[in-house]
Amino acid sequence: MTEPDAEDRKPQSDEARSAFSQPAGVMPPVTVAVDDESSTTSEFALPKGLDVPQPSGAESEGSAFTTPRTYSAKHAPPAFTPATGIPVVSLTKDAPWQDRMRTMLRMPVAERPAPEPVHKEDDSGPAVPRVLDLTLRIGELLLAGGEGAEDVEAAMFAVCRSYGLDRCEPNVTFTLLSISHQPSLVEDPVTASRTVRRRGTDYTRLAAVFRLVDDLSDPDTAISLEEAYRRLAEFRRNRHPYPGWVLTASTGLLAGAASILVGGDAIVFVAAALGAMLGDRLAWLCAGRGLPEFYQFTVAAMPPAAMGVALTLADVDVKASAVITGGLFALLPGRALVAGVQDGLTGFYITASARLLEVMYFFVGIVVGVLLVLYFGVKLGAQLNPDAALGISERPVLQIAASMLLSLTFAVLLQQERSTVLAVTLNGGVAWSVYGAMHYAGDISPVASTAVAAGLVGLFGQLLSRFRFASALPYTTAAIGPLLPGSATYFGLLAFAQNEVDDGLVSLTKAAALAMAIAIGVNLGSEISRLFLRIPGASAAGRRAAKRTRGF
Repeated sequence: MTEPDAEDRKPQSDEARSAFSQPAGVMPPVTVAVDDESSTTSEFALPKGLDVPQPSGAESEGSAFTTPRTYSAKHAPPAFTPATGIPVVSLTKDAPWQDRMRTMLRMPVAERPAPEPVHKEDDSGPAVPRVLDLTLRIGELLLAGGEGAEDVEAAMFAVCRSYGLDRCEPNVTFTLLSISHQPSLVEDPVTASRTVRRRGTDYTRLAAVFRLVDDLSDPDTAISLEEAYRRLAEFRRNRHPYPGWVLTASTGLLAGAASILVGGDAIVFVAAALGAMLGDRLAWLCAGRGLPEFYQFTVAAMPPAAMGVALTLADVDVKASAVITGGLFALLPGRALVAGVQDGLTGFYITASARLLEVMYFFVGIVVGVLLVLYFGVKLGAQLNPDAALGISERPVLQIAASMLLSLTFAVLLQQERSTVLAVTLNGGVAWSVYGAMHYAGDISPVASTAVAAGLVGLFGQLLSRFRFASALPYTTAAIGPLLPGSATYFGLLAFAQNEVDDGLVSLTKAAALAMAIAIGVNLGSEISRLFLRIPGASAAGRRAAKRTRGF
């Protein structure tokens, strides 16, 4: 503003002056330049020129974003975490990547060690969106294959860190995968998500994905993003290792072996096998017509039950209960049950609730199919005896052989690699041997015997997976087949069909207790193996988990 302009704007009379205006000839006080915001001061502010002495030990009050008075760039105190974090945990390279990534996920973000230098073809590295997309595709295959939520997050975290993305947070639910990467504290995060719409059981593909993640996590192996995409496309294009007729035959053999476990003979074996194969073919027909899995389970449960009722009406001297029980063994969703309970025990409650709800729907479908047949069978005069469960004969050698056959056929139905079939078959024989020794010889309750046997299954399965750097599912899921509560489920449904609600509730409660014992035992065995048994040369770095809340 120029001086003439200022003179023109002066008031022309005394009446135009304010009572609070500065008199003429008095110099205005010098003010400090302020920003565009209001310069009004508080009545509690100190007047200018008044200096109040401060005690020597007192610290001046400042903003949370101001540098502390004692801060030194060269000698930073340990109270302030550097930008790359403090590596409070030393993770050995010899440990499986599953254990290393679980340790990372269970640590606070500020305490995670900085990532190791990665092998890159150039200094720029791959684009962040492409790395996140690859991570989501790998997580989708694992989650759709039945892997637990924590293992899926560990695999996604391993892929991100292998390409140098440190600040990544994966999130896994039953149908949605998401991951967020924040380059720094001042940059905007990049978030991507993917929906899992179809699920399939193919443990061969699952093992191939684990090998890819293992190769990406190896610091001595440099795999480009294009190579990882190429291998992932091969996994999707690969055909299942076993054709359809082998799967149908395995379903029949599984039902026949299960009928031998509950006291059946050769005729029962054949009848249970035929009923299960017919149910499997009907379920395939329903799947081809686009019916949901609920109706597929309902249709698949009806032929074995009809086979048992038909033998009873024909006065054939066989255990019809063993025929129906064998058919139920091929339908019980043990894989989804174990995964659901494992997610709940590891803190993924939303995913656990969804998995257990899926198990409940499958179980209700089985109940509907069997109850329809049993109801009409009772109306037609079929004398089905619920007390037949008390007459299970003890044939140790035959039952151990049947349990191994059941685990073998279960492994084929899960599309496992041929190299893992023998191990899981032996694991299933060990599980039934432990159960039989405790329950039949030791007269211990079936729930406790099942829990101990399932714990050994989880322990051995986790050991095999640790030393092969693979998933534990191919070594544990099929091995728990002989322990599934098929007989308790059948007798509970039979009691309902005969209008004996109290007995039915007791049997179904026993079946639920056995199922929970299997799931908790498998998870506990896996946790024990990771807690105490380590690879030689590995460090004793702890694997943190959430602490007990003590009710609040």
